[in-house]
Amino acid sequence: MNLLHVDLLSLRLLLLVVDTRNLTQAARLANMSLSAASKRLAELERQTECALLERLPRGVELTAAGRGIAEHARHILDGVNRMACDANDFAAGVRGHVRLTANTSAVIQFLPQDLAHYLASNPHVRIGMDEALSDDIVQALLHGTADIGIFADNVAAEGIHKRCYRRDQLVLLVPSGHALAGHRRIRLAQALDYEFVALNQGSSLLRRVSEAALADGKLLKVRIQVSSFDGICRMIEAGLGIGVLPLASVRAELLGQQLQAIVLEDPWALRTLYVGVAEQASLSPEATRLFEYLGSLDGGDQPLMAV
Repeated sequence: MNLLHVDLLSLRLLLLVVDTRNLTQAARLANMSLSAASKRLAELERQTECALLERLPRGVELTAAGRGIAEHARHILDGVNRMACDANDFAAGVRGHVRLTANTSAVIQFLPQDLAHYLASNPHVRIGMDEALSDDIVQALLHGTADIGIFADNVAAEGIHKRCYRRDQLVLLVPSGHALAGHRRIRLAQALDYEFVALNQGSSLLRRVSEAALADGKLLKVRIQVSSFDGICRMIEAGLGIGVLPLASVRAELLGQQLQAIVLEDPWALRTLYVGVAEQASLSPEATRLFEYLGSLDGGDQPLMAV
């Protein structure tokens, strides 16, 4: 078996067959005749020494081998697309790429403005950013799939060189008219008899609030879990519970009307976000400059914010 001569167009055709389950439609989308498409797929089967398709009266079905080869084809074409994007960037004068992974709190509250300011002075740097859970960010740094990571202060980060990036204030978010809505400041213990809307399992924020509840001798009553801060706001607005969020993540137009944000006075509610790298010495010059920049933005201890 020699796969060095497999061409990209045949792999793309195979993926079109996966998507359409119809060889005629796949050929049309690939801008080739049905006979040419059939010939290409037959050649791909010869090269892989596997039957990839089962012809049916109404369309085609992939064999087990076909599904496996199609998955490899998808990865190959994704890599080619990334290579083409990189080549275009370099041709346009981009001097380096930086892989940045950050948690939701950083993405929503701080990074848009911080990166806009940085890129205004460094227009020839391309930043590829992923959003992930804090624990996964640390693992991405350790495994070398990210150059720089931004994560919460309550995750284990052994082996990571980290600096303070930003600090945020956690607040208790309640719907207007809730029994707690008249408070300006509160401790979490005063709210633990109510049901909460929270992020999904694995988030550092849910862990933080759950551990704080346990420290007060109670379990957090989680009624609904969602995957985004905006989802939490919408659920609270609908009266399905209360929740804990960073203040800057709540859209300003919601505060004072549909929702009330009450400052949490607990010490753990003033949170630090870290920016970290696995091996600073191995970073590219572009990644080093971005790490230094993000690590210089911490404003130190902040007082509780009025709401």
